[in-house]
Order: sequence, then C-alpha cells, then structure tokens
Amino acid sequence: MDLSPESLAALRLDYAQRGLDRNELDADPLVQFGSWLAEAHSQNILEPNAMILSTVASDGQPWSRTVLLKTCDGRGFTFFTNYVGFKAAQLSKEPRAAVTFWWGALERQVNITGRISRTARAESEAYFASRPLASQLGAWASPQSCTLESREALEQLFAETKERFEGQEVLCPPHWGGYVLAPETIEFWQGRRSRLHDRFRYTRSEGSDWEIQRLAP
Repeated sequence: MDLSPESLAALRLDYAQRGLDRNELDADPLVQFGSWLAEAHSQNILEPNAMILSTVASDGQPWSRTVLLKTCDGRGFTFFTNYVGFKAAQLSKEPRAAVTFWWGALERQVNITGRISRTARAESEAYFASRPLASQLGAWASPQSCTLESREALEQLFAETKERFEGQEVLCPPHWGGYVLAPETIEFWQGRRSRLHDRFRYTRSEGSDWEIQRLAP
C-alpha cells in the first residue's frame, strides 16, 4: 500500500446509509446501545463487542487497546482481564477510562466515558468457568505485559501450564478478573454525507436522569 500523504488523503468515504434523529433515541442509553449492538451482530460484523479501552498512566500518557465487552447491564460495561498488566496498573492509579465501539459496516461508533471498578470475585469466577479450556490455561500461562525472549518461551509456558492442570479443574487465577465501567457520558455517532455526521451525547449527574444533546460533528 502506498503510504504517501497524497494516497492517504485520498482514502475517504462519504457516509450515506442513514441518519439519526433525536426521536429515534431511547431515553436510556444502555437500551439504545443494546439495540445498536444487536444490529451490529445481525450484520455479521467481526466481534461487534470489541471495544477500544483507553486509560491514562501515572505520567499522563494515554494508552489504548482492544478488549471484549462481556456484560452490559444497569451497572455499565464489563470486561475481563489480567489484574497485573499495564492497564490494571493504570486503572489502579486513575480509575477512569473511555471505550469506543466502531462498526464500520453500519457507519457508526459509540464513545463512552466513566469510572472503573472491579467486579465481585464471584462474578469473575463464574465468567472464568464459562471460558474455553485453552483460554483458561492462557490466563495462567501468560505473564501479561512482561518482556518475553521469544514466541517459543510463551508456548513453553503454555505447555507447562497445560501439564500442571492435566486432569484438573482450572480455577480462576487470583490475578485475573473483571472490571465494570459505570458510564457518565455515552455518545452515539452516525456517519452522514459531507462529514455532517449525527452525534448525540447522553450525560447525567449523580442521581439525575439522562440528558440528551445533539453535538456538532
């Protein structure tokens, strides 16, 4: 692929599938999100529950990576991960985060900000028990965010872990579990022609109802 400024500048689409009107939105942004997620799933989008999670390190440096949404309920948005990796260290210092869902086939994105807390241990253990065996073993084998000498070193750790648990139930590691992001803002973005996109942001103060505002693109 040609990465020249001219070629990159020429990569553009004029979004024209549909618009988004205020009267289409549910009063509850979690209900609205569920509707959009279901539509993304029906379009066979690859991992429609994939979300970009952004956190901030203690030196102020933002970091982003992709995680998978596993629960969306009245508490917020839940994902599971290692508790000793980079993102866990960042969340322990600054328990606020943002997530972004991008569904290009629908010309849509959802941006969410809020505060992060750990799920109850019982919830983490229940979800871990539902994971495929290989994923359970991987959670024990991988020293997340640590430096590895080679791919072979990681595969050796996995092989040793598999042998260690042979014939046994693989329990949830103490260093693994869930986080839930309690939303403070949720923005729904629908692409439109001429970059005149539709944007609606839900916000609320503690104990109040959600307020919806249209934002300029």
